[in-house]
Amino acid sequence: MDGPLLVIAGAGSGKTRVLTYKVAWLMQQGMPAWNILALTFTNKAAKEMKERIAALVGNNARSLQMGTFHSIFARILRTEAQAIGFHQNFTIYDQADARSLVKAIIKEMQLDEKTYKPASVADRISLAKNHLLLPDQYAVSTAYKSDVERKMPRIYDIYKRYCERCRQANAMDFDDLLVQTWLLFRNNEAIRRKYAERFAYILVDEYQDTNYAQQAIVAQLAKERRQICVVGDDAQSIYSFRGANIDNILNFQKQYAGAQIIKLERNYRSTQKIVEAANCLIRHNERQIPKNVYSQNDTGDQLRWIQAYSDREEAAIVCKTIQQMRRQEHCPWSHFAILYRTNAQSRSFEEQMRKDLIPYRIYGGMSFYQRKEIKDIIAYFRLVANNDDEEAFKRIVNYPARGIGATTIGKVTEAANSCRISLWQVAGSPQMYGLQLAATTTKKLADFRQMVDGWTQALATDDAYTLGLRIVEESGMKNAIFSGSEPEQLSQQENIQEFFAALQAFVETAREEDNPHVLLTDFLQEVSLMTDSDSDDDSDDKVALMTIHSAKGLEFPNVFVVGMEENTFPSPLCAGSARGLEEERRLLYVAITRAERHCILTGAQYRYRYGNLEYNRPSRFLADIQPLLDSNDVTTPAPRQRHLSTSIFSGKPAPAPIQKSNIPARFKPVAAISRPSSTTSTPAQLAPGDRIEHQRFGRGTVIKVEGTGENTKATIEFVNLGTKQLLLKFAKYTKIE
Repeated sequence: MDGPLLVIAGAGSGKTRVLTYKVAWLMQQGMPAWNILALTFTNKAAKEMKERIAALVGNNARSLQMGTFHSIFARILRTEAQAIGFHQNFTIYDQADARSLVKAIIKEMQLDEKTYKPASVADRISLAKNHLLLPDQYAVSTAYKSDVERKMPRIYDIYKRYCERCRQANAMDFDDLLVQTWLLFRNNEAIRRKYAERFAYILVDEYQDTNYAQQAIVAQLAKERRQICVVGDDAQSIYSFRGANIDNILNFQKQYAGAQIIKLERNYRSTQKIVEAANCLIRHNERQIPKNVYSQNDTGDQLRWIQAYSDREEAAIVCKTIQQMRRQEHCPWSHFAILYRTNAQSRSFEEQMRKDLIPYRIYGGMSFYQRKEIKDIIAYFRLVANNDDEEAFKRIVNYPARGIGATTIGKVTEAANSCRISLWQVAGSPQMYGLQLAATTTKKLADFRQMVDGWTQALATDDAYTLGLRIVEESGMKNAIFSGSEPEQLSQQENIQEFFAALQAFVETAREEDNPHVLLTDFLQEVSLMTDSDSDDDSDDKVALMTIHSAKGLEFPNVFVVGMEENTFPSPLCAGSARGLEEERRLLYVAITRAERHCILTGAQYRYRYGNLEYNRPSRFLADIQPLLDSNDVTTPAPRQRHLSTSIFSGKPAPAPIQKSNIPARFKPVAAISRPSSTTSTPAQLAPGDRIEHQRFGRGTVIKVEGTGENTKATIEFVNLGTKQLLLKFAKYTKIE
């Protein structure tokens, strides 16, 4: 209890134990439990710590003021509500409530919802509150200038009205629990002093994840006593998109002069090689608190780097490697985790695991084909293929909004059930089935049917990819999703891009396999099993699939970090700034340090992006840890083709390739897919026994060649994807000399 203390807890160093014993020690020194304030980021963390403390000090732990920032501050606000003009029984709005109110205000102000999207506006308001920008300050901030540049100048007016309406309703949203606490202490010195004296000692968990408002409130409470202990790891600060500010932990010693710093540098989780690789990586960041994390566990294996030819082969190699390791080490499926940069990357791994009968679970998110935007697209496809599909009709008849409301859909459904016909039939002739609708509503239904009819007529002539793009464009989904830039919208955009990459690959693969005309119905049949939710098996013995952000705080014996390519990891949205790039590097640091025994990094040489099969350079981060990778010195091959095009959805230019002279060589993968010298081949050159390299299927050996001219086919046994028969005039391959 001797002033401010910063505990830098490296990955796997036992941070929770440190906090637990610190609180127990304070109580053993005679400090009453109710004088201790411990702030966490999750209720789970608070509960776990409280249970551990109770085991050490007994029932006195019940009086601890321990919980999340929002829960602790909500209690204070209920007690002091009158001081800030609220009643004690104020309502707390969740995200859905807040967005609903924003939407109502936008409608009242007669603003265009396509410009002022409720979710985007609500996120802007939330960001302002997290920076303690009240409406008056917002009006003169750079955030407002940004709104003007984005042709959204009325966000300030919406924000102001939103605050007024919350107060009228005696309601606070989650961000208000921070803002109003800060205002309470700022404007009521006696109340601030009361709580500053009550909370004689303050502890903050995961301090690197605090935002501006949280740090400001803690500073208000610790102002006089300066009895504060914060625990965290700047190397694991990865939530800036949620408002987390790494400067809070980096500048702690400046804010609290004379603060002590203790570094917990022993990693109890990982092998020495994994820890060395993580250290080697993070040293490339300039803005950090120096530390030397070490392990006294087994030396372990070096990290392995696998470069596949395509995302499809990457998924096959990962699944094959998991099966091999499981057999060799006699371990359960739950000992494996696949970590990716974005949710959209789960698709290829989910599909391969279903094929290989590997049980898996998506953590912190939904299975790819269960995500709303994907289910919406598939519903459109289903209705085009089968106009009588009731569930598909109800799902998308008013998405995007066409003025066909729930009341109308209910009446159509009732008439269809009464006449025992489909909703589609009723929508075509409402009056014929005794349904009286307004003329404008009847026209909207007719327009919708006419639009879908146009696609249905093209069903037998257009290939699945061409028709699928047309549906997304003409339905309005493109405009609905690709006009925003908030994190949630960006995730939806990535998912849709990934979906159409899969659709395009499906069409081109079928063409290579001598099926030149692939229809939307063929694709629907292919994905029908994928649209089912995860199996009813409630066993915990499953491979974990999750984003790296979701994996923070978890650990697994064997970790695969996938998609290690430029324009994937680091994300092109972050690679343009030094600050953003350093956070991407911290994100990889978090991924690597989730591994206890084995860490395998994978990437794909070719992926479909923006409507083209694009060449990918290995991630620049591989250069940072090259000395600690299981690799060889094979030179990275030049791309056979590179398409710089316009995004098929957003209309924005595709990201330019990132040039970096020290991109690592193409390291030796598990399946020994090293690139030999090669020459471009023509169909007539192939013969049984020849070896080829295919852009998506990888390396293979020709088993049989039959046919002549444009009809020449080859049966090829691929290393990772099995036997395929390809029509050579469409095949993208290189013969290996």
